[in-house]
Amino acid sequence: MSSGYDDLQVSYGRCLRTRGFIGRFYEILLSRDPGLALLFATTDFQKQHMALRRGISLAISWAAGDGMAKRPVDEMIRVHARTGRAPVPPEYYAYWLDSLLQAVRERDDQLTPELEARWREAMSAVTHAFAVAY
Repeated sequence: MSSGYDDLQVSYGRCLRTRGFIGRFYEILLSRDPGLALLFATTDFQKQHMALRRGISLAISWAAGDGMAKRPVDEMIRVHARTGRAPVPPEYYAYWLDSLLQAVRERDDQLTPELEARWREAMSAVTHAFAVAY
């Protein structure tokens, strides 16, 4: 795995500068499988958008091996584990990853195939950690 993902943080910044990036991600995600909508049935999306905005940045840092990201990502993993307050079955993480990549493709006008591959590399490591901990 790469030792750093500064290029992903920059790409993510470009995505966030386009209005509605996080909302678009959720539109894509929730259209993937009816079971996903059930997971979010009681979600306060204003809070969820803020949590995901921070969570993606932390996930990029965690994938890069940043020790400062370990504790908050471990907490996110606990929250989404089988016994957590918002459990997410492992089969949904492929949808999450594909939805994120689609949203990035739509919003980062400087995305290259190489950069998209790095997004997939980093976020696959993260989603794998969430799935295994379930």
